[in-house]
Amino acid sequence: MAKISAAEVNKLRKATGAGMMDCKNALVEAEGDFDKAIEVLRKKGQKVAAKRADRDSSEGAAIAKVNGDNTVGVAIVLGCETDFVGKNENFVALANDIAAIALEQDSKDALLAADFGGMTVADKLIEQTGVIGEKLEINAFERVEAPYVSAYVHINKIAALVGFSSKVATADELGKDLAMQVASMGATTLSYKDFDPAFVASETEARIAAIEKDNEELGRLGKTLKNVPQYISMSQLTEEVLAKAEADAKAELAAEGKPEKIWDKILPGKMDRFVSDNTTLDQEQCLLDQNFIKNEKINVAKYVESHGDAQVTGFKRVTVG
Repeated sequence: MAKISAAEVNKLRKATGAGMMDCKNALVEAEGDFDKAIEVLRKKGQKVAAKRADRDSSEGAAIAKVNGDNTVGVAIVLGCETDFVGKNENFVALANDIAAIALEQDSKDALLAADFGGMTVADKLIEQTGVIGEKLEINAFERVEAPYVSAYVHINKIAALVGFSSKVATADELGKDLAMQVASMGATTLSYKDFDPAFVASETEARIAAIEKDNEELGRLGKTLKNVPQYISMSQLTEEVLAKAEADAKAELAAEGKPEKIWDKILPGKMDRFVSDNTTLDQEQCLLDQNFIKNEKINVAKYVESHGDAQVTGFKRVTVG
């Protein structure tokens, strides 16, 4: 049997992340051949991976990276089985290494087939499954390309990317703020203009029914009822709808005995309230229509406008779990 030195064991540990005894045993089995020892550990990983194939890899780490000239960004989730492993320093380092490789790939499949120190990323995950003892897989892969891309990661659980049409003088501030907005508020689309009319109609019916049901219980308890909106998206607020809302507001002011000469000071606020009450879907799901998290008096669109001519071209968000 070949004599295995501590230096050889340490070299294999650094290369694979495996434990000391696993590395020693692998080198013994490989009769001191370093490459064969790596293969021994990989085969061990394959066996562990096969046994844990039906496990749920709902924990892990979310990572976002942007290339050197801020024109490409990627966000991935490296999944594992437990939060304990997901927070492990070596596991997070592995996730960062894979995210760096992902910057050069255009899909999850391409990432898995990419080189990772002489093996594919897919093989590296199998190897590390044997090292860590948990199922590992890429649970999410998103990519954004634009003239300027920003990224934000929240405690390795949420990662976000935002693309802009151009770089502005305050690009770093604007980019970070919007990436934080995406991470925090979970928008699903850029603007209400992206909604399918059938989806809006279905969602309107469902939301109104839910509020009316809640009001039944609130009424029974003698509590204040929720406002039941007529609409839920700006896409529904046609010129005719807004004209009727303004006419109704004027009629209300007249009924209250407000002098007509002061109506122009009151109407804007009433119309803003009407729009706010009837665009709840936009405020929840549309990035540009959400209230800006650092100043809820304005929406994201207004905040972007305040930074110059750059426009948001797209965004992506990945989460652990």
